[in-house]
Amino acid sequence: MASVTDLIQMRRDMIKDTPPKPFLIGVAGGSASGKSTVCAKIMEQLGQEGVETNKRRVVIVSQESFYKELSKDEAEVARKGNFNFDHPDAFDSDKTLETLQKIKAAEIVEIPVYDSVNATGKSRSISIYPADVIMFEGILTLYSKEIRDMLDMKLFVDSDSDTRLSRRVIRDTQERGRDLEQVLATYTNFVKPAFEEFCLPTKKYADVIIPRGSENTVAIGLIVQHIKDILSGNTTSEIDGAIIDSSTRQRHHSDSSMISSRPH
Repeated sequence: MASVTDLIQMRRDMIKDTPPKPFLIGVAGGSASGKSTVCAKIMEQLGQEGVETNKRRVVIVSQESFYKELSKDEAEVARKGNFNFDHPDAFDSDKTLETLQKIKAAEIVEIPVYDSVNATGKSRSISIYPADVIMFEGILTLYSKEIRDMLDMKLFVDSDSDTRLSRRVIRDTQERGRDLEQVLATYTNFVKPAFEEFCLPTKKYADVIIPRGSENTVAIGLIVQHIKDILSGNTTSEIDGAIIDSSTRQRHHSDSSMISSRPH
């Protein structure tokens, strides 16, 4: 029979030989709130942008990759701006959960490339290789409890409605070739109501709220430092329960001390 000392050593050997699970960060926020830009700035400050995809220690996964494939009739409706892409039912929740579970298990996964101009999935996909930190960004990344429970950290990028609308108008007219009337109708009929019903309520689940998105350099800097601590093996670093504002240069936690201040 193995001694207590032998059992302890066996346990230590098992832990040593078990690869660490990726640290999964959910990045939520309304359409055009600045989520993608925040993630891109974090990648830039971590020096991950120019790294080969199979060697990156930090990776971004977009929730847009998990839109359900539209039928021919649905695609035609979408081209006219009459399909609600901001509703939870627009996403394949089962596929999202399955993929994140594989990512969490450090498996290589294939994710389809979403064509935001034509609102369809493409035949090609990209490979997501095992990484130390995964940022999962999208309007409803904090909506599903099953997915929330998988997240090690939850961020909410908070921008006021006027800013989000102006960004969306510029993006959809200039980058996606849509006319102004259609953009405004889509925002009024689908984007704004869905934000208020499905996205905004998830802010209460966030560990960190980032006001003004990519303009909030203090918030991004703190998150970058937190990720650096994770990459270096320091698991005690915390910025949970914080609202971060670059105008205050102070930090307050929700119980004793909190850093205070406030685009799909």
